[in-house]
Amino acid sequence: MTSLPTLSVIYDDYELLDAEERYRLLIELGRELEPMPDPLKTDATKVRGCSASVWVYPTRLDDGRLHFLADSNAAITKGIVALVLAAVQDRAPREIAGTDIAAELAPFELGRQLSSNRTQGIPNMIALIRETAERLAA
Repeated sequence: MTSLPTLSVIYDDYELLDAEERYRLLIELGRELEPMPDPLKTDATKVRGCSASVWVYPTRLDDGRLHFLADSNAAITKGIVALVLAAVQDRAPREIAGTDIAAELAPFELGRQLSSNRTQGIPNMIALIRETAERLAA
């Protein structure tokens, strides 16, 4: 199991970079995602509304925390997916349900850094993660 850096660690690097270097950082972050087996990339795990294909599959660790497997067919989008997961990965469902993921991502100003095509699926991915956490926290 690969662990992603925390959002604060990522942001410490991100804020010092220019736009092109930020793209590279996102691509590298996407490469750090744990590989998602192809059989899990189904219509049921696909995030709707993304310009690129994005899949998110929740798993539960032995202690009840949620661990998400995710992938995208576009490198920068995969980096955005990794950024979202860095906010919630390996946390308890109740903790994830109580996290304002969009607020956690706000310092990155993704809407200003990336095209609307690249960011349009973020709210749907956040909603999917929250719904999963809320369902499992109940």
